[in-house]
Amino acid sequence: MTDMLTRAGADAGVLRPGLLVTPADAGWDAARQAWNLAIDQRPAAVALPESDADVVAVVRWAAERDLRVAAQGTGHNAGPLAAGGLGDVVLVKTHRMRGVEIEPAARIARVEAGALWKDVVGPAAEHGLAALSGSSPDVGVVGYTLGGGISWLARRYGFAANSVVAIELVTADGELVRADAEHHADLFWALRGGGGNFGVVTALELELFELTSIEGGMLMFGVERAGEVFRAWREWAAGVPETVTSSIRILRLPPLPELPEELRGGEFVVVEPYVIAAPGEAGELVAPLRALRPDVDSFRTIPMAELVHAHMDPEEPVPAMGDHVMLEDVGDATIDAIVEQAGAGSGTSLLMVELRQLGGAIARRPAHAGAVGAIEAGFAAYSVGMVMGPEMGAAVAGDLAKLRTALAPFEARRSYLNFAEQPTDSRRLFDEATYARLRAIRAAVDPGERFVANHAIPAA
Repeated sequence: MTDMLTRAGADAGVLRPGLLVTPADAGWDAARQAWNLAIDQRPAAVALPESDADVVAVVRWAAERDLRVAAQGTGHNAGPLAAGGLGDVVLVKTHRMRGVEIEPAARIARVEAGALWKDVVGPAAEHGLAALSGSSPDVGVVGYTLGGGISWLARRYGFAANSVVAIELVTADGELVRADAEHHADLFWALRGGGGNFGVVTALELELFELTSIEGGMLMFGVERAGEVFRAWREWAAGVPETVTSSIRILRLPPLPELPEELRGGEFVVVEPYVIAAPGEAGELVAPLRALRPDVDSFRTIPMAELVHAHMDPEEPVPAMGDHVMLEDVGDATIDAIVEQAGAGSGTSLLMVELRQLGGAIARRPAHAGAVGAIEAGFAAYSVGMVMGPEMGAAVAGDLAKLRTALAPFEARRSYLNFAEQPTDSRRLFDEATYARLRAIRAAVDPGERFVANHAIPAA
């Protein structure tokens, strides 16, 4: 690795000044840092492009030196990428490319590679439009979308990946191309759900939806009621229309001063229903949940520009460790396992254990779908803990493993790329036919496997 780092530093002058950062530069540690502060990324060099031309130059420069290339917008899910080893990799950090253009008449957003969801939802909302954004304002649009993208509108509108109408990217031979349904159609299909294995994306064009607000919020209960509330939510979720997407989680809030005093350091069960409906109709739909008499009820009309803040995800980099399990269904035994591992008195180090309701449009493969297609599992379980040091890291890793073991009897056959924060065999992310086609496309567009992604799909 030392020879590789030396060679990268010696040749850095080939590129424009400031484009490449190497271990010899003062800004090295800041440049290589992922959003997840628990991940130690050590690539050969870091590129900080500001334009398509910069990305083309970096990919060609890396190819000339037999270096691999990995693209990264924020690094929320950087763990599997770092675990694979980055000693011969140029990490292309796209956070300086944050341009967003809204075309209201066409209902399209053109989003550059480094844009965050908070860069998109506000400008779209000014025109009465909504994107299929994630639950966090500072997640990168491109990484989230290439991996599938499950929004609070997902049961009605499907995966964010299938809202993409065009993708601009730099290929393994250093060419900038535009992929859509009529041009580079196989590549367009693969990118929509296949992750970062096929090139460095420089921009996406996304379909927007005519929606100005949504009815939603948090219903919070004491953690000692976890079993009762989980069961009630499961029964309620089974009967709601596709205009409802919801989640339930056990949440342990840190004693942060920015939180309301009554929430600091508290332990809760939190139900979050999000309903595309008029306030009266939405109120009727969530009435059975409100009848449980939550301690906190923030269900209200939420303007679309504010929806990315509703889940209270961290909006600044944090050190964290997470894991997920896709579940076919949620029965009493599943709930009992979650409550035992994370409920009152469990002593868990996990800050959050969440179930997200799937089904609806997520379970159907539209005719225009990309590789993500559909997911048959009914629920996604995601868990996370904060890692402030080695001792905490060991505790969180242990509790994640215990929860995964407890949920193993109920696990679905497939995993989901965006939630897979541990190294995962990519064959678990797709059905057999999809995986074979992805490998064939990878062999056609990147036979030398120049590009590196957090979950690798090898060339056929």
